[in-house]
Amino acid sequence: MTSNKIAIKSKQPVNLLKDPVTSTLKRMTIPMIYGMILLMTFNLIDTFFVSMLGTQPLAAISFTFPVTFTVISLMIGLGIGTSAVIAKFLGNNDHESAKNSATAALYFAAIVVMSLSFIGYLFTDELFTLLGAKASLLPLIHQYMDIWYLGSVCLIGPMIGNAVLRASGDTKTPSIVMGSAGLINAILDPICIFGFGPVPAMGLEGAAIATFISWLFGLGFVLIILTKQKNLIHTHLISIKVLMNSCRGILKIGLPAAGANMLTPIAAAIMTAIAASYGESVVAGFGVGTRIESIASLVVLALSMTLPPFISQNFGADLMHRVEQAYKSSIKFILFWQVLVYVVLILAAPWIAGVFAKEQKVADIIVLFMWILPLGYGLQGVVILTNSSFNALHKPIVALILSIIRLFVCYVPLAFLGSYLYGLYGFFIGALLGNLIMALISYRLFSKQFNEDEFSAKEQLS
Repeated sequence: MTSNKIAIKSKQPVNLLKDPVTSTLKRMTIPMIYGMILLMTFNLIDTFFVSMLGTQPLAAISFTFPVTFTVISLMIGLGIGTSAVIAKFLGNNDHESAKNSATAALYFAAIVVMSLSFIGYLFTDELFTLLGAKASLLPLIHQYMDIWYLGSVCLIGPMIGNAVLRASGDTKTPSIVMGSAGLINAILDPICIFGFGPVPAMGLEGAAIATFISWLFGLGFVLIILTKQKNLIHTHLISIKVLMNSCRGILKIGLPAAGANMLTPIAAAIMTAIAASYGESVVAGFGVGTRIESIASLVVLALSMTLPPFISQNFGADLMHRVEQAYKSSIKFILFWQVLVYVVLILAAPWIAGVFAKEQKVADIIVLFMWILPLGYGLQGVVILTNSSFNALHKPIVALILSIIRLFVCYVPLAFLGSYLYGLYGFFIGALLGNLIMALISYRLFSKQFNEDEFSAKEQLS
């Protein structure tokens, strides 16, 4: 009898307003971690297969990262706005407004991503030449990006659709979507890149096709869940008035959040350009390092997706003590966790470099990257979680300002200064120092938020 009760209890949905803070965040975050482990691992497999084509294809796909991440960051930003608005509506028990906002978000995101990708397609050569790509790499970049642009509209599924699910407290389904899409990508990668049976070898174009198919699956999966199971989006066209009103609320948070997220690939483009001044081998090594960073920071990324819905719903219900507890416990955990990750990366650095690098110079860059930059991933996590928490509190301008300071006052300038004074070592160490300074600023600012709230509450009581 006891075991049956436990089983039934474990299947109960998460209540973001009443369940214990730490255990609730744990229940929400663990499924996201599983999904992201699968997704990031499969992305690394993607990079591994491309690396087997040689240094030039690896450098070419490394150049695409700032551009693809710009579109993805915009979708993430709109997802942040969507999640914050819907979670607050659900916290206020206003399901119809939440449903309108979810539907409008999908419409708007599809229009935006198609427009951006079309512009990117028209100016591919100019864009990547500006990033520092040599003329010899442009044909390889076209092979990947021409297909990528075509399939980018499918991003609304894993980015916006999953944000809607997370806002309702469901993190298990998004993790299944991410993991399944990543698995499909990993299976199709070697088939499309190197050929198998009737499928011809397509190189970088094949890698893009595999990604397109996996995204298409993710979009279909999410739409079925949102309409059939969750009833969180309309199956009919909504009116222009509802669309405009819903988009207004989403964009109030989503635009600054998207702007903040799009600053990251801009900074990444500048960092790639600095790396390009040292040659293609450094760009290739730096590109592998940034993908390792995604794996190393996946717990931070998972928390940045689960913490905001928790904060937004409790903010909507005026339970600010739970917001403070959630933020501070998340920060403490992430600093401890990332120290452990750093130790693992140091030990694994030579092996990882050997797997991904065909040339010794590329391997040396990968090792150097992992000896220095991952030391600051916990600090970077403080910044990321603080920004996502401000967005969840419907203070996106504060999060945007913090992002600007982090990237263009601390991170990039110190990396450039370090590169100018001390070469490649200074480049990496400068970036590390930028994360340290910004983490201190971010934590102090968010802590001040709660001190001001407590002061205002005391003033009202008196």
